[in-house]
Amino acid sequence: MSRWLVVLTALAVTAAACSSTSDSEPAADSDAADTTQAETESTQPAESAEETEGPILIGAALDLTSNMAPFDGPALAAAQIAIDQINEAGGVNGRQLQLEFIDTALDPDQTKQAAVDLLAQGAEILVTTCDVDFATPAVQEGINAGVLTVAPCIGTDQMGPARFGDAGQLAFTFGNLAQDEGAVLAEWAFDQGWTTAIVVPDNLLAYFQDVCGAFTSRWEELGGTVVATEGFASFDGSVSNIPTAVGNAGEADVIALCTFPPDIGTAVGGIRDLGNDTPIVSPWSGDGTFWSAPDLTGFTFSTFASVFGDDPNADVQAMIAEMDSRGSNPATGGFITGAAMIESLAAGIEATGGTDGMALASYFEGLSGLETISGEIRFSTDLHTVFGREYRIMTFENGTPVFQELRSATSPAEIG
Repeated sequence: MSRWLVVLTALAVTAAACSSTSDSEPAADSDAADTTQAETESTQPAESAEETEGPILIGAALDLTSNMAPFDGPALAAAQIAIDQINEAGGVNGRQLQLEFIDTALDPDQTKQAAVDLLAQGAEILVTTCDVDFATPAVQEGINAGVLTVAPCIGTDQMGPARFGDAGQLAFTFGNLAQDEGAVLAEWAFDQGWTTAIVVPDNLLAYFQDVCGAFTSRWEELGGTVVATEGFASFDGSVSNIPTAVGNAGEADVIALCTFPPDIGTAVGGIRDLGNDTPIVSPWSGDGTFWSAPDLTGFTFSTFASVFGDDPNADVQAMIAEMDSRGSNPATGGFITGAAMIESLAAGIEATGGTDGMALASYFEGLSGLETISGEIRFSTDLHTVFGREYRIMTFENGTPVFQELRSATSPAEIG
């Protein structure tokens, strides 16, 4: 747990250095009248000369101090680097990009208020945390204001019309689609010659349920057998039952575990402590060494980029070096989606001539392979989450994740 707290503290410090202005802390609620005024302003963005000729304000309502901080913090740092690079090259359509953020600490009320405050400050694009359940209060404020609302790394199809109805046309995420990520894990595992699996979804979040559901769907399509499904929910203590439940479920070639820190450490550590050395596969939420035992072996995860010195893309390596030089070396590969998000937004603003929410949404729905530092970005009218991207498959060997291969799913898996 101490390592977890150290990582959160480091990311909070890193994020504080990323703000483009000195006033980057959450606004205090001075009185009810001010809150009412902010909410009114958030739904009526002004059309002023300053907004069309001055900097383009990107407002970010992110978690920098709680459980999403290991994912939001590095994405924010990479986004700021990409903004600096674009501004140094002249900006977008002659306008500079400006990033302003507020730490939501994953509190629903703070998340909503952060979005309200950022929109009141004139944010033309809104960025939210990397999980749709936690992000929803901010997403609703953004799309109701007619503003394009994006996340660097939400991984479900819920960041769009599937959850938010017609207004959800304005919502997109640059994370990998859970149906795509679960499929690639199943395909990689099956290619190892494994045919039986135990599936362990964390029922706390839609992402974990969807990625494990996609693993199951593609696994069975390939001819594999799911021996058992053992679910739990993070933070309620039920993860402590998983090592024994997995051990009692019968023999299997592989365990598919879909959760995140700190409970992933409890689950994996408990399984190994019982002498169970069955290979484990995990989505991106298993990236990083801050949660793992120093001698962990046989744990494979998919991710956006390797932060362990062996990523095959020279541009990714250069981005990691730049982040390191700024004191914000990333803990997971998810940082790269922050840069890809900014690159994609810049392309959209340039193509559409501005920041009109619906124009940008139509542009993104038509993307079929925009090249970014994270690989190709593609969306559709139905899927506002990236699919078809190349994953880094990484396997822990004696405590260190090692790059295995680049792999794309043959197609997203179908889930109920």
